[in-house]
Amino acid sequence: MDRRDFLAATLAGGGLAALGGCKGSQYARIIQPGQNQMVGSHAAGQETFKPLIDESVGKLLARHEPESHVQVTSMGETLPPPKMHVCFVGVENKSAEEIGDFKEQIYECIDSKLLESSTFLPVSRRYVEAGLSQARMRPDQLFIPDNQRMFAAIMEQQQTSFDYLLFAKITSGTTRENKDYQRDYLLTLELIDIRTGDHDKQSATISKGYHHSWISRTLAAPFGS
Repeated sequence: MDRRDFLAATLAGGGLAALGGCKGSQYARIIQPGQNQMVGSHAAGQETFKPLIDESVGKLLARHEPESHVQVTSMGETLPPPKMHVCFVGVENKSAEEIGDFKEQIYECIDSKLLESSTFLPVSRRYVEAGLSQARMRPDQLFIPDNQRMFAAIMEQQQTSFDYLLFAKITSGTTRENKDYQRDYLLTLELIDIRTGDHDKQSATISKGYHHSWISRTLAAPFGS
């Protein structure tokens, strides 16, 4: 066997072994605070949604921050400014991707930030879901005035009255460059005053590039070609 035939046989055998005999393995690790987070290679993940939530909620809180003065009672006691009673209805995904379990996490993260603030007092999600179920409504149907009044009446019966509705929506826009593409994600928070119909929107955006890589096929070429 000459040298060229020997190399061909060796490479062919190694390739078959790699295809038929090797098994993949899976492992996990705890990512500690300060360590690099994983970045989704095919869709948005924690690296996308966390900054969107932080920025959009921060803008909403800053926009509706209560006045610095405090209320003084007849007894001379000081009270903090009253909080805004908010019914956070849900997260609507209108992006190009399925966001899976992130939809629930986005809701919980936004709700927690509102609850921790000195500005908003959100209604418990369990009461919100019970109210929608009793009214037999989807969140988007609350934009109809009659439906909104019915839902507000149900929530008041539960002693969970509110003054504002809050909706969250995720959208995206895609720009393609051959096999690579850029996706711009937008998270919008819309706050509606049910007494006046006035609304406010605060949003955050982040851009992410997805790159297609090619596997070298040099070894697949026949020898001597």
